[in-house]
Order: sequence, then C-alpha cells, then structure tokens
Amino acid sequence: MRKIEIYDTTLRDGAQSEDVSFSVEDKLRITEKLDELGVHYIEGGWPGANPRDGEFFRKAAKLRLNNSVVVAFGSTHRPKKKPADDETLRALVEAKTSAITIYGKTWDFHVKEALKISNAENLDIIHNSVAFLKKHAEKVFFDAEHFFDGYINNPKYAMKCLEAAQDAGADCLVLCDTNGGVMTSVLGEIVRKVVREVNSPVGIHVHNDGDCAVANSISAVESGAAQVQGTINGLGERCGNANLISIIPNLQLKLGIKCLGSENLKKLREVSRFVSEIANLRHFKHQPFTGDSAFAHKAGMHVSAIRKRPETYEHIRPELVGNSQRILISDQAGKSNILRKAEEFGIKLSSDSPQLQEIVTDLKDLESQGFQFEGAEASFELLMKKALGLHKRFFDLIGFRLIVEKRKEGEEPISEATIMLKVGGHIEHTAATGKGPVNALDNALRKALEKFYPQLRDVKLHDYKVRVLTAGKGTSAKVRVLVESGDKDLKWGTVGVSENIIEASYQALVDSIEYKLLKEENS
Repeated sequence: MRKIEIYDTTLRDGAQSEDVSFSVEDKLRITEKLDELGVHYIEGGWPGANPRDGEFFRKAAKLRLNNSVVVAFGSTHRPKKKPADDETLRALVEAKTSAITIYGKTWDFHVKEALKISNAENLDIIHNSVAFLKKHAEKVFFDAEHFFDGYINNPKYAMKCLEAAQDAGADCLVLCDTNGGVMTSVLGEIVRKVVREVNSPVGIHVHNDGDCAVANSISAVESGAAQVQGTINGLGERCGNANLISIIPNLQLKLGIKCLGSENLKKLREVSRFVSEIANLRHFKHQPFTGDSAFAHKAGMHVSAIRKRPETYEHIRPELVGNSQRILISDQAGKSNILRKAEEFGIKLSSDSPQLQEIVTDLKDLESQGFQFEGAEASFELLMKKALGLHKRFFDLIGFRLIVEKRKEGEEPISEATIMLKVGGHIEHTAATGKGPVNALDNALRKALEKFYPQLRDVKLHDYKVRVLTAGKGTSAKVRVLVESGDKDLKWGTVGVSENIIEASYQALVDSIEYKLLKEENS
C-alpha cells in the first residue's frame, strides 16, 4: 500500500484564521492530540516572529511525542544578507527542531514586485538558505510559494526555483497554491509534470479560496505528491487551508493510500472537535466525516433503507472515523424514523403498535406549530413516553410571576421570578432573582424543586437559543426556544414554542428537568 506523509500546519497557518488565537498551552495540547492521531509532522509556528512561538518551541522540546516531529517554519534569508547573518534563519536553527520548513518565492512576479531583486538573485537566496539549514537540521522542506501561479506564467523559472532548492539538499519540494484559486484539472497536470522532472519528493500545500482545496490535495497525491499539508477543520487565513479531516479518510478509505493507522483513523472526530473547542469555535455540524450531520438521516425513505442496509445512504461506515449514525425527527419523518429513535431510547415500540401512528401525527402537528426536535431529542423522547403511558409527572405548576424592574439609566434591570408548585401533596412557593427574566425563572424553578429532587443540583444550562418563527409580526411573533442542558455525564436538548418568549422558555426548562428526573428514576 502506498504511503503519504501528513504535515499539519494548524498551529501556524490555522492560527492565522480570523477569530482564532492559540495560547502556548493551547498549542501544546493540540500538539499532543495530533501526535495521538499519528500525523507525521506538526508545524509549530515561526520562531523569532513573536514571543509566543519562541516559548512554544522551548516547551515543545520537552514533550514526549510518539509519532510526530515538530517543525519550525520561516522564510528564505533576506536579500543583501548572508544566511549565517540572517535573523530568520538563525531563529530557525535556535528552535532546535529536527525538521525545518522555509518558503521562498517561485513566481517571478513576486520576485520583481515584492522582493525587488533579479530572478538570479532569488535563485541564490533559495539555494543558500536551504544549504545553510541542512547543516543544522535533519530535514529541510522547501515551500514553493505561489508555485502554481508562477508555473502558469513562467514555467521555466518556477522549475529553476525548485531545482535550486533540490540542489541544495531539500528533502521535499512542496508546491503551494498560495492564493487558492487554481482549478483541480490544471493543478493535477502541473504536479504530474513536476514529479517527472525532479528527483526530490514532492508535497502539496493549497488554500481554499476556490473551495477546491480538498479536491486539489487529493488530485496532487494521485499525480504523485508524497506529502500533504493542511489543517484540522480547514482552519486558515481567508477561506482556510486544505482540510485534513476530509483529506485523510478520502485517501485512506477511498483510494487505499495509507496516511494513519486504522485505529488512529477512528480518532478523527475526536481530534476535529478538540481543535474546535480549543479554538473556541462552534464545530461545523455539516462537516464531512466528523460533523454531527455527516451521517444524520431525516427523510423517512432514507431511514427505512438504512435500517436494512446502511450503505444505501452512507458512503462509509461512520465508526471508521469515530462518528455515529443519527436519525433525525421532523415533519418529514415516517414510521421508520420513529421506530429507530425508539430503539435508541430503549423504548419498546413495534411497527403494528397503534401508538406509532399517534406519535407520527403528533410530531407533524407540533412541527407545523413551530416545534423542532432535531436539536431537542429529549423533548421528543418525552413526547414518545407520554403517548405510550411511560411518562410520570413530578410536579404541577400552580403559577408563576415575573417582575423586571429598571430603576435608573446606566444600571442593569433587576429580574425576579416567583413560582408556586405542587409536589405530591406539598405546595412549594418561592422566589429567585436572575440576570434576566428567563434566568430568574430557571433559578426559581430549581429552588422550588431541589429540596424534593436534589439530583437537579447537577444540571447546568449550557446553551439557550431563540428563533423568531413568524416574520413580519415584530415583537408579537411566535418564537422557538432551544435549551441545551447537561449534568456530569450527559447533555440533552429541549424545545418550547409560543408567542410569549417566557412561556416558550418555561416549556423547554420543564422538559429539561423532567428528562433528568426520568433518567435518574430509570437508571
């Protein structure tokens, strides 16, 4: 089986993504996670460019990595300077990594306009920089910046740049689509020509400005590239870099080209979500292979088919990349969806059960009112249990009242909720304040119930979303509230709908509490 080296640049190129800023500790944690995944090279940053990257390389040297090599990144030396006197090259050497990557200009347009030197001088810079670094590092990779644009405009000069790096001892010539706009057919043909004409291994590094980065990377490998550079989740400047989370399984599972061990491949979703979490970004639910929706099925016909044979609507088994199949519940759902969800919830429900059609009808009716259960499966489980007589009432509402008072300009309003509940034969009447009316109501509800159900102290509200459902009605519009709650073991979503945002919130909060209590009682 042919093997490909995976070169990750999340910590350098990925960190240039808008809204992303990794601390040194963040970068160290991601490095260890990438090592667990089994990538071959981890580009840690640009030593000397900022104090944070310098500190990272000092601390990374103490990490015990089993699979990965940390790489320092920089540029060729500056014009008019000798390599030994250049601050950039000295900083790369001082990082003391066994592998170094430098980029150099290979498009004569940049040589003329950016560096303002002759083409010959640029060739000397490339050669001398690589030769100098080869004296201090086991491996030196040359990133041929803007290579494809350079090749399209002046192929002879672009190839001379590669030859200069190769003659100086570069261990891999990495062809870069820096502007991210080269089409796949063009890129593949250029890579094939380069592979035929050079002796060194060829790598690929592309950006996603034309939304072709994954396809371009795969095409380059098919055309002979031996190293693929990219980032986790496609993080990167502008539209991002090639997404390794898609490239790796496509190469390994579809083309039979080994990138990682099969057991490591199962860690893809975990690593993908880990990087999103560290970057403080919401994980893209529609991301191929590792997104929550990657193997989610909604249409009744699809669900009916995958219950018989999953490959009818799944291109791979989700478990291969650490993901899982999900069945969504919506007004498009048929009986197959309901039966599959019943299996997931551990509820006994047969295809000839009279309650099955009742559940389908209730579901479609509720969704026509604005309810949505795709992100609120706990509410749907409660709906099923109510239809099947498996639900239990833990308390009854007698009434609640909310007061929001603003005493003067410049101060936050004060919110207070008063609530009266009946628990068994006991009437509980209490009040609580909060940062807003919904928070006050949530606090009052918990305060009233925790003396009877102390396990509710473990429940935390993780997320709260409001969506306006009836456009054009202004502040009288119907709204849907989605609440995500959790304890130390689980997370669950619940939903409420009303023209009154407080009532919708109350519905979702009550479902969250009832779901927790039912789970505790049945465990």
